[in-house]
Amino acid sequence: MKTLSAWVLLCAMGLAQDWPQWRGPSSDNHAAPGATAPVEWSETEGLAWLTPIPGRGHSSPVLSGERIYLTTAEDATQTQSLLVLDRRSGKLLTQTPVHRGGFAPEIHPNNSQATPTVVVGQGKVYALFDSNHTVQLSAFDLAGKLIWTQKIVEFNPQEFKFGFGSSPRMEGNIIIVSSEYDGPDSGIVGVNAETGEQVWKAPRPESLSYSTPIVLGPPGKRQLVLTGNRKIAAYDPATGDELWALAGSSRASCGTMVEDRASGLAFGSGGYPEAFTVAVRLVGEPGVAWQNQAKCYEQSMLVVNGYLYAVTDSGVAYCWRCTDGAEQWKERLSSKCSSSPVLVGDKIYISTERGETVVFAANPEKCEVLARNQLGDSCFATPSPVDNRLYHRFGRTENGVRQEYLAAIGE
Repeated sequence: MKTLSAWVLLCAMGLAQDWPQWRGPSSDNHAAPGATAPVEWSETEGLAWLTPIPGRGHSSPVLSGERIYLTTAEDATQTQSLLVLDRRSGKLLTQTPVHRGGFAPEIHPNNSQATPTVVVGQGKVYALFDSNHTVQLSAFDLAGKLIWTQKIVEFNPQEFKFGFGSSPRMEGNIIIVSSEYDGPDSGIVGVNAETGEQVWKAPRPESLSYSTPIVLGPPGKRQLVLTGNRKIAAYDPATGDELWALAGSSRASCGTMVEDRASGLAFGSGGYPEAFTVAVRLVGEPGVAWQNQAKCYEQSMLVVNGYLYAVTDSGVAYCWRCTDGAEQWKERLSSKCSSSPVLVGDKIYISTERGETVVFAANPEKCEVLARNQLGDSCFATPSPVDNRLYHRFGRTENGVRQEYLAAIGE
């Protein structure tokens, strides 16, 4: 009854928001205004619940209504599945297998066979998997029952067999899927959310990149933007028509671009083989405003009150001024990072690959570390900050066997 009472109180206070897709409802990795989250926790303190998760995946938790959605992949059976958990208790409600036997034979050791984060909208859950050398989109009802699966594009990389990583994004009645590889089907595809049928396709260079596109810009001038394949490009999200493209990227990148609406700038980082962080103008004539040589290849960055916060692959945290890129500070963390930073109130949370979540103040004056919290020994997913909690996916290895968990950090 205590858990239920707390849930009712949260709902009455208007604090039980949803987190419907990668980077949240506002697409910027910001918790809702007024939200809070714990600063300190441990394996034995500060957890509302802890649930073992079958298989392995790097997708982040998505929350909608009373449920949490995750994808996972089990090596022993080569099965890719959607998981549905109860938001209040963490109980695993359903596991719906989608694909069997279609694993990519080779992927990067820091990748998984269930990396894209799902998106919830219009009464459905949409999950993206790389299976049998194709990218396939599946739609489920909110209870996790499979409705349909549609092949979107071929996906059979030859030069770099690192697996798949881009998450689907919903824009109106269109699900947007990016699949870039060294083959003829490389492109960004818009599909009908009801049927999964292709609405438009924007060809991309036959070269591998992993970024998730995002729709940015002021109302009436929304643009689908992404980095990778040696350019920053923008497309009309309704038609897939290319609006503009600028040099300033590298061959491959993974992160999702972020936006500072006040300055009209968007920011991206990467990559392979060149390292870069770049600011481009979304308002007026497109162009590069500034750039540097920092490399946030796997992570997306975070904009807070006119400042850009980032953590590089090697585990160095940065703060730059959005308008001109002036460095405010930098600080080395304990290990490498694949997870992306999230903002809750005036605090930034970033999880390292070794399972430590560092909490520091969103303060451009100095790097102020508030806490270091350890859960397990590995983390690649990004926590989701809702309900005055962090929903956090991590792994722990004991006797050579790795077990994943989903934790609700908070009361």
